[in-house]
Amino acid sequence: MLRSAAQLRCCLRRFPGVKLAPGTGQGSSRTVGVRCGCSAAHIAARSRATLTSVKPQDGRMVFLMQRRLYSSDGLPAHHKVVLPALSPTMEMGTIVSWEKQVGDQLNEGDLLAEIETDKATMGFETPEEGYLARIFIEAGEKDIPIGKLLCIIVENEDDIAKFKEWIPPADAESAEKPLPKPVSESPSPPPPAAAAPPPPPPPPVAAMSPPPTPAAPPPTPGARVFASPLAKKLAADKGIDLSMVSGTGPGGRIRSQDIEAFTPAAAPAPAVAPAAPSAAPVGTFVDIPLTNVRKVIASRLLQSKTTIPHYYLSVDINMDNVIALRKELNAIVEKEDVKLSVNDFIIKAAALSCLKVPECNSSWMDSVIRQYNKVDVNVAVSTDSGLITPIVFNAHTKGLAAINSDVISLAARAREGKLQLQEFQGGTFTVSNLGMFGIKNFSAVINPPQACILAVGGAVKTVVPDADAENGLSVATMMSVTLSCDHRVVDGAVGAQWLQEFKLYLEKPETMLL
Repeated sequence: MLRSAAQLRCCLRRFPGVKLAPGTGQGSSRTVGVRCGCSAAHIAARSRATLTSVKPQDGRMVFLMQRRLYSSDGLPAHHKVVLPALSPTMEMGTIVSWEKQVGDQLNEGDLLAEIETDKATMGFETPEEGYLARIFIEAGEKDIPIGKLLCIIVENEDDIAKFKEWIPPADAESAEKPLPKPVSESPSPPPPAAAAPPPPPPPPVAAMSPPPTPAAPPPTPGARVFASPLAKKLAADKGIDLSMVSGTGPGGRIRSQDIEAFTPAAAPAPAVAPAAPSAAPVGTFVDIPLTNVRKVIASRLLQSKTTIPHYYLSVDINMDNVIALRKELNAIVEKEDVKLSVNDFIIKAAALSCLKVPECNSSWMDSVIRQYNKVDVNVAVSTDSGLITPIVFNAHTKGLAAINSDVISLAARAREGKLQLQEFQGGTFTVSNLGMFGIKNFSAVINPPQACILAVGGAVKTVVPDADAENGLSVATMMSVTLSCDHRVVDGAVGAQWLQEFKLYLEKPETMLL
């Protein structure tokens, strides 16, 4: 079955930045050029292609790879769809849902399934045109390794039934598993069981001594009691029932000493029923399974707080001029269905401040500090599966309307799980805004390897000193922001300088036009 360049292009969508160069070949194999910044070994390994040659072109590397598709076991032409690597760090995935059912007709680019990776829940598009003949991994199955067979696509609808009972070869299933260790032909017999230790010597026998003569048991009720006169008198004086006394005299005769030594037995206490063990609490908690996204969030936050020396700087900003300008601009662009938000001004001001103070637009790289020449601002978005930070690229060069359009589109696709890897992987500076939830101020955790993150609180009406007012006070809309900095990259004075620039841009928003 000929694999077209269009078909291979779909399979290579898992690699951001990969493009096809003109190729050659015919028949059951096709040689194509794959233009990518990745290493040859990485592309060959992640795509399961055969690397045939490598040569420089246009300053980048072009990898020539061969992929083969063929029919086997007498089955009609078909395409095996395996779990792709949807991110560079992905090792396993989870099928969240199938968007197509067996028998459905597929067009190239149709959404086939929702796959949860270690980064996010992403849509997986149909790599082939045809019909969905068989699904091997049901929705909800977790920890599926890369390369695992997901489904079969056939060219002709009539071929669907031929795969109903087909079982994939075992070697296809175990291609990702390590080979078992070789077993020697004549395994050595197991070591003999250790001999049981000799039994301990019996304890020495104690010297025999005649046992003491026991006192006669008390007479049975109703039987004649033999007692001395003095014993009877003492028993009567003390109210002792002679039938309860054991005599030590000859033949069990009760003597006065027996009465003196007699102690009435206490009435046995009623048996106390053991307390019933307390039952384990039922319904007091719920264990929520961890998604791959939540595991990654936990890992990165733990890495950030344990390896990055955070410090925090806060400042209050008068937002009256931004609010007034926003109202004026929205009136102008109302016909274009654009509605600017305060967050758009914040992103723009943050990007311009990073140009003024580039130390805050940097990353710690262990051996060097990498300072970026452009500002790509990550914007924190809350989704059902967790926090994700899509990127507004080149925010320093974009107008407010363009930033607004980017944020709305990115946030919507983030919540739908339709972001592409390159749309949230990377970035140079992060903004996290919780002002819409009524939060006045908070401190955010740095998104490694970035050097800074800005936490934005809500704007509230506040009484502030005003020299121009008659009573020296006025009411202003104040917003509190906190800058979290990596002290390895950004010194305290540098972080304070960044906040000064940021405050100036927002309190005098017209300066963002300069």
